[in-house]
Amino acid sequence: MEIGKLPNDILEKIVISNIKTKREEVLVGAAIGKDSAIVDFGQDVCVMSTDPITGATKDLGSLAIHVSCNDVATSGAEPLGVLLTILAPPETTAEEIENIMVDASLAAEEINVEIMGGHTEITDGVNRIIISATVIGKQKKAKMPNIEDIKVGDKVIVTKYIGIEGTAIIAKELENKLRDKIGEESLLEAQNLGNMISVVKEGIICGKIGVKYMHDITEGGVFGAIWEASKAINKGIKIKEDLIPVKDITMEIGSLLGIDIYRLISSGSMLIIADEKKAAEINEELCKKGIKSTVIGEVTEANIILEKNGDILEIEPPSSDELYKVLDL
Repeated sequence: MEIGKLPNDILEKIVISNIKTKREEVLVGAAIGKDSAIVDFGQDVCVMSTDPITGATKDLGSLAIHVSCNDVATSGAEPLGVLLTILAPPETTAEEIENIMVDASLAAEEINVEIMGGHTEITDGVNRIIISATVIGKQKKAKMPNIEDIKVGDKVIVTKYIGIEGTAIIAKELENKLRDKIGEESLLEAQNLGNMISVVKEGIICGKIGVKYMHDITEGGVFGAIWEASKAINKGIKIKEDLIPVKDITMEIGSLLGIDIYRLISSGSMLIIADEKKAAEINEELCKKGIKSTVIGEVTEANIILEKNGDILEIEPPSSDELYKVLDL
């Protein structure tokens, strides 16, 4: 199999199809395009998600916190606590473990989430450090996004810029290779994009405004997220490539390395579906917090379509992320 998330067709066939037991307390369970599980607790719901960090060797602690908390934020919930599991090979030093925890603690402080516990183990079952984080959040049931309310013509929005996580990871992992090609200043700009990968603020803001759907743009990039969103809402989506916000440095690195930046891991950018009036309100409120938001398309009756240079193209299902093409994992 290819490195990365299981392809969605295989995921449905061998993983999701084997989840047989259902409970009425579970309002949202395992499904393509849904980032969190949601459990009913009366007027409130408990929102949970879990994610590993496998595509990076640097900044593991902060990535684990932010990436997992982002998934909970797609429901508009505030993340409250995180459980961290660290699996490290025998050659790992105590200093390396401590550095991960210092990094994770700083990230947790940034978004006011507590590291509640977890598990740390040295094992020869891995050849490099792997971290998995499970996050728990809380939200009022009445404020949950509801895909049943989505209508044709609703706007598709992304926040910040696509590809920022992948750009930052590549710039840190391949800094020696890139320095001579793009220069120290551009390299530092790319690395600093890692400071933008939390979408907790926009998730909470959009949760309060009331949106119909949110999806954290992770592996598979914006095209993968659009495809997954279409499957989750059971409607089509049409987007325009020239509207998708991309940093120049992301385009430069993508061109240099020969990768498709629209299929590059993109934590830090939230995909949102809302009606036109709410889209304007979202833009206004996020702008006050210094967060860019861009309407890139709309919901349609069927098909997953990209308009590019006047051509109409079908968006294919996500496969192995472009990140894995350039990193020696």
